[in-house]
Amino acid sequence: MKNVLQEITPLSQKDCFYIAERHKSEFLFPLHSHEECELNFIEHGKGVRRVVGDSIEYIGEYELTLIAGKGLEHAWEQGECTAGDVREITIQFSPALFEGELLSRNQFASIHHMLQRAEHGLNFSMEAIMKVYSILDIISSMQERFEQFLSFLRLLYVLSQDQHARTLASSSYANVEHDEESRRVRKVKDYIAEHYHEPIKLEQLSELTGMTPSALSRFFRQHTGRTIMDYIIDIRLGNAARLLVDTTIGIAEICYECGFNNLSNFNRTFKARRGYTPRDFRALFKKSRVLV
Repeated sequence: MKNVLQEITPLSQKDCFYIAERHKSEFLFPLHSHEECELNFIEHGKGVRRVVGDSIEYIGEYELTLIAGKGLEHAWEQGECTAGDVREITIQFSPALFEGELLSRNQFASIHHMLQRAEHGLNFSMEAIMKVYSILDIISSMQERFEQFLSFLRLLYVLSQDQHARTLASSSYANVEHDEESRRVRKVKDYIAEHYHEPIKLEQLSELTGMTPSALSRFFRQHTGRTIMDYIIDIRLGNAARLLVDTTIGIAEICYECGFNNLSNFNRTFKARRGYTPRDFRALFKKSRVLV
């Protein structure tokens, strides 16, 4: 991606994962991306600003996020944090670690699903953090490498059971697709991806799938956990965020190019869902990026 630092991680081809524990008072590493998956834990970091794709949030006292999207830009920035001693544990591992048939086994089904969701960035609940805290507390200091790897697998499994984990980046910003989705859901998503800048009516989508509008609405929500309109807005906002970050196109032009029918509605919706106005969002990313 343009103007985003491409990090070369310390992970070697002979290692299953790389782990580092640090104590810091400042967050200075800029917005970046890398090919490896990353699990990042922060303790006593209240007020740190987390940026993952087009998601920008201030974290609480504890933070645990998994990034599994190749090239998904992310950063933890100083924000409003004033703590003098913040503990950070970072675990990086190659997606190739679970390639092949391993993730198709029943025992790995929940981890497989978690890694797919983490392609958007996945933030874990406080309940899950407390369940894995003891593992995080000792894993970096374990001397026996095999036992350390078993603890790492246990860590992933426990996190994969978190029913309250939240995805962060929007679908269109993260550019994530999965082949195993329902054929009808895939048809709807493909149509929206191609026509998001136009008015889209439920009747158009129902004709496309051969279902009644009410049946399609229920079907889509059952398979995706969201309404069709929420998904359309997500796609429009994701594309708008990408244009705000990657171009100098005017905000009004971006508004209409991404399917919003008036500027005030675009500004209101963007701020409600992203926490910032489009103008502030663009300015924040401009400060976070590093020319490389």
